[in-house]
Amino acid sequence: MNAKILTFFTMKLNDWKQRGDYFDGIFYQLSRKSDEILLCLHGFPTSSFDYHKVWSELTAEYACLSFDMIGYGFSKKPLNYDYTTFNQVDELQKLLAYLQIKRIHILSHDYGNTITQELLARREENRPDFEIASICMLNGALFPETHRPILVQKLLISPFGFLFAKLMTDNRFKQGLSKVFGENTQPTDEEFADFITVFNHHNGKKIAHKLIRYMTERTTFRERWVSALQKIDVPFRMINGSADRVSGKHLVNRFREICPQLNDIIELTDVGHFPHFEVSQKVLELYFEFREKN
Repeated sequence: MNAKILTFFTMKLNDWKQRGDYFDGIFYQLSRKSDEILLCLHGFPTSSFDYHKVWSELTAEYACLSFDMIGYGFSKKPLNYDYTTFNQVDELQKLLAYLQIKRIHILSHDYGNTITQELLARREENRPDFEIASICMLNGALFPETHRPILVQKLLISPFGFLFAKLMTDNRFKQGLSKVFGENTQPTDEEFADFITVFNHHNGKKIAHKLIRYMTERTTFRERWVSALQKIDVPFRMINGSADRVSGKHLVNRFREICPQLNDIIELTDVGHFPHFEVSQKVLELYFEFREKN
């Protein structure tokens, strides 16, 4: 697609919420009914709203589905729930079955990459009743040995994480989140306020220490999830912000060592952890190019 004809419509947070639907307490956006969709997977500690800057252009081309994982965004956030990757993928599979989706293209970010890895592992076990047609990954820690968590993440995963989560102020949340963006691609004050609003919805900070347990799961289930990556046999692209201190250039270097056959990797200089938010037009151009050649 020619970048010159991209016309952006940036949706406000309240509009995003009003346009969504719910299934069993899970908030989702489905652009149109189809049995083949582009599935947009968000990360920690944010929500499907991360995709709002690219949503209008993606939905003009494809039927798109994005949802807030349980414990995130506008979805339910029960206090007594086992927030494992396995349970998150179970919830996703229920949603896909409810929407009668049979074929998915995946665009994933951050924790969404781990969700994708588990989907791939289940695919090896012939468990899903849908086809994975292509995968495009944005920044996200795929290997525990390359993950460089920021201080807020370290505190949340610590034995005192429940206390830190309870006492975490909006300003501390903002400071922590700002550290993973590029120096010249920081969110505006209004955009930071949206991140905070979504995080706090349904008292989300009370379970933040539970949501981040996926960090330890990556170590426990490393063999399962890395093996699934190495066996990818569908069209694949990675779009990575090199300036990301959590999963930037160093993640790409390790990925090339472990998965040399997956060599369609685009590195974006001076871009941080959220390429689809920081340089949305560039990501759209790269994603459309990927789909058109596959």
